[in-house]
Amino acid sequence: MASRSSRRSQRRSPRHRRGVLVCAAAAAVAIVISLVMALRPGHQADDEAGTVASAAGARVIVPPTTPEPTPSPTPSATRSPAPKATPTVPAAAKPKPKARPKAPATGDGSGSGGVAARPASGSAPLAGRIQPGTTYTGVATFYDTGSGDGACLYGPTSDVMTAAMNTADYETSMACGAYILVRAASGASVTVRITNECPGACLPGQLDLSPQAFAKLAAPVTGRIPITWSLLSPSTADPVSIRYKTGSSKYWCGIQVIGHRNPLARLEVRTGGGWVRLARTGYNYFLSEQGDGCGGAIRISDIYGEQLTIDGITVRPDVVQPTRVQFAAH
Repeated sequence: MASRSSRRSQRRSPRHRRGVLVCAAAAAVAIVISLVMALRPGHQADDEAGTVASAAGARVIVPPTTPEPTPSPTPSATRSPAPKATPTVPAAAKPKPKARPKAPATGDGSGSGGVAARPASGSAPLAGRIQPGTTYTGVATFYDTGSGDGACLYGPTSDVMTAAMNTADYETSMACGAYILVRAASGASVTVRITNECPGACLPGQLDLSPQAFAKLAAPVTGRIPITWSLLSPSTADPVSIRYKTGSSKYWCGIQVIGHRNPLARLEVRTGGGWVRLARTGYNYFLSEQGDGCGGAIRISDIYGEQLTIDGITVRPDVVQPTRVQFAAH
């Protein structure tokens, strides 16, 4: 015999099934209404996820709409920016580069010392009475030159084409070593080197030649002829030499320059305080009375302003010490 509880369940089963069906039908109607609402025109989603709320409160997730791709521009539609015009500068208007100054010529002196040379200028700012490019008038005589030595104290020489300069133009030995082109009225000419001074009777402009040099211009029996003469800068010349005077030491010295192409204007010695210019004597030596710079660097200048700095010349009295430098020709 069935229990009371079983009989109650059997009596309630039809009602229960009807309730479930009613709930299921209501849910189906809610879903249909939700779909109609979601698909009607002009409907917008409630949030960014694309969910739509139904009348029954259920939420239906609708996939978001994929945006249409934006077409990329074709090559023909893409424009490059127009190039900017660059103004053309005429050749004449372009600035010219500045010329770089040339470096001074350099070389080596005798020994281990170096030599620095400054290029010569076209003028002669350091010239004395004898100026380049000037023609002087006077007379020519001749004398017995003997061994070839003279007031310039170059010593004996085998060079017979020499001359003595009058005292005025000798100018305290500044004419020593100068090359002079002498011309006679006949058109004959001769080149001589000044090695001596003609004192006393020799007037300004006068040259006292060696007998051999005078013979190039006129017969020796003539004895005296009118001449013109001018300074000459030989195209060829051996390097200059330096000689310290007899008795020189580090306490006192005399310095002489031999074989210079152009007349010598100055001689300086290097000391602890810089360059010191030495006084020139009538016998063609530059003296350092207190020994300043004796045995040190020597700087010589010709009348054109060219400078040669010579190292490596030691104090060796009465010894001719060669270098490897020479002034430029003019």
